[in-house]
Amino acid sequence: MKVRAVPGPALPEGLAGRSVHWYGGPYAADRVADRLGLALLEPPDDWLTRLPHEFTGRRIERMTLAGARTARGPVFVKPPSDKSFPAAVYADGSRLPQGTDATTVLVSDVVAFAAEYRLFLLDGRIAAASRYAVHGRLDAAPLADDPCEGDVRRFARRLLDVAGAALPSAVTVDVGLLADDTGGTGGGTRWAAVEANMAWFSHSYACEPDAVLDVVLRATGPRARVTPRDRPFLRAPAGPSTDRWTAGSTG
Repeated sequence: MKVRAVPGPALPEGLAGRSVHWYGGPYAADRVADRLGLALLEPPDDWLTRLPHEFTGRRIERMTLAGARTARGPVFVKPPSDKSFPAAVYADGSRLPQGTDATTVLVSDVVAFAAEYRLFLLDGRIAAASRYAVHGRLDAAPLADDPCEGDVRRFARRLLDVAGAALPSAVTVDVGLLADDTGGTGGGTRWAAVEANMAWFSHSYACEPDAVLDVVLRATGPRARVTPRDRPFLRAPAGPSTDRWTAGSTG
């Protein structure tokens, strides 16, 4: 594959008529998707909110930024998929950053994860996986080297059996082990979904690169290759930004 990296909106030469894939920021992708005939798969904004409590371990609501500003106590607030403002615990809604009131956000109870894992999924199965954090600190390692590998895979299987059909065929899902109030692991049995993200905008951490690439190529590519099963998950343009982006082309 030929890979091109461009810091601005101008398209590199030689991409016309080629099968183009994408790995990079969502707003930059929105600027060039039509010109490249590019399809971008993303999970629904409300996927987490529709999960049974046994898979989340916390209350999660989808609302507008204006609604989130009314929160009276500590809450965790994040954009569903992009990075328009930092995902963080806010002391109350008044501490949220400025932004368009109609912006969609996810608001959840405050919890802590003892360990967190990124799963690159292809056709409902784990193609690549990595631990990425321990007690909130970056600590990447291949899933195969982690003592919780079996538990991660079993929880992911149960989660996908229940909610995998509501995700595109290529996507990332983060899962984690909830910590108890003392900073422990709560007996090591309470697993929860952290979030779902676009594979083409997800860090690979210590995942096997070739397997990650397989997922990314499915998650973003020519519109003509999108299957009927994935059409409901096509991204709609979300507006301008200035993030960097990378385009890869084949054929």
